[in-house]
Amino acid sequence: MRSEEDEKLCKGFGKNLAAVRNQLHWSQERLALESGLARSYISDVERGIRNVALVNIFRLADTLGVDVVTLMAFRGNSK
Repeated sequence: MRSEEDEKLCKGFGKNLAAVRNQLHWSQERLALESGLARSYISDVERGIRNVALVNIFRLADTLGVDVVTLMAFRGNSK
């Protein structure tokens, strides 16, 4: 079972990933095809259901053409 903090992190990352993807006008399907990850996996990550692997964070950033820091920026100045 995940802690409340873990859930916040997963949801925050997922929300930020979706925002970056939407800014580029990409669908989840396109991101899946371009990254080689399953669309259902991307959906789960964006909804905060999955704890995305570090390797996949780099894969997603590379595919979207953004720096990893951009995907991790959701935490801002908290904690």
